[in-house]
Amino acid sequence: MAKIGAEEILTTKEAENSKEEAHPYAFHVSGPRNVVAPNWRDLINSSWKDPNHKRTVIACFIQAVYLLELDRQENRTVENALAPKWWLPFRYKLSQTLMDERDGSIYGAVLEWDRSAAMADLVLIRPSGAPKAVLALRGTLLKSPTIRRDIEDDLRFLAWESLKGSVRFKGALEALKSVVTRYGSNNVCVAGHSLGAGFSLQVGKALAKEGIYVETHLFNPPSVSLAMSFRNIGEKAGFAWNRLKSMLPSSSQILATSEEGEKTSSGGLKNWVSHFYGDKTSAELKKWVPHLYVNNSDYICCYYTDPDGREVNNGGNKENAVPINGQAAAKLFVMSKGKQKFLEAHGLEQWWSDDLELQMSLQNSKLISRQLQSLYSLPAPQKTPLQQLR
Repeated sequence: MAKIGAEEILTTKEAENSKEEAHPYAFHVSGPRNVVAPNWRDLINSSWKDPNHKRTVIACFIQAVYLLELDRQENRTVENALAPKWWLPFRYKLSQTLMDERDGSIYGAVLEWDRSAAMADLVLIRPSGAPKAVLALRGTLLKSPTIRRDIEDDLRFLAWESLKGSVRFKGALEALKSVVTRYGSNNVCVAGHSLGAGFSLQVGKALAKEGIYVETHLFNPPSVSLAMSFRNIGEKAGFAWNRLKSMLPSSSQILATSEEGEKTSSGGLKNWVSHFYGDKTSAELKKWVPHLYVNNSDYICCYYTDPDGREVNNGGNKENAVPINGQAAAKLFVMSKGKQKFLEAHGLEQWWSDDLELQMSLQNSKLISRQLQSLYSLPAPQKTPLQQLR
């Protein structure tokens, strides 16, 4: 057998490294181009105050969770793992991975601000707007080791428009509560893509019901479900029946007295004022404002852009939240590039692209109203230990 010289061994290693560097999911290959690492200038003017920077970095964190699972499946080591490159440039570190015990797959991760790494770059304090911890949740991976559990949750949402029965919902909620207890809700963010966005929305809403408001970012959140379709049919049937009844004479119709008229007028004014300004309870609830990022060409999430028929006046300020029943309930960012292929429109990579142009929806979203409706029928939230940490 011929001996392999040192030069040949070196050449082999270089070839392997070159192959790794050319991997399509390597950060320098498919990651953002115009995002710089934190530096001392952030002490004066934090990049995290720029919504585009925040959206880009958080999308990278979600990509890291996809790659944590792919690294696991492909038995990558610390030396050649792809995932860390997606959080290290922003001076964050991995503090927890969320694993599905049924198949061993990684579906989420908690990333925390790495103070030691930041100080090495002379960033002595955490930049304003940068969360201390981010819970990131991935979407469906069409790979044999995890596809069964991913599709199982996809079907769960399709049938019930809820993920609360999932093992992963429980794990994500526990992880989110844990970091909120440690750092306070103002210093924590939860984010997800596709199915992960569905989990993020529901765990964020679960805490909001307790009066704990966590910053939430949802990329291509699922909007298609059989439950929603059945409700739409019921709504249309109910509307048709009510319209028919309004056309029929009623034997119970009587002339209202002036006193009754005054009461009706007073009640109408009260309802009108309540509609636009809200009461004390609704003023508390409006503090939770999830951010939704939707592509019009993505049939999985595009129904979030369907209006409920009521025009909204945002005063030309695209940073205003979309009101729902007079409440600041959600920020809906819509990207429209004309007709796109599904995989491109649903992909995560688009949310850190250089040519990204978003517009704020200027109409109420029927689906957002439905998703958050339960928050607006709640009594005033009770004080809880977690709430004290806001």
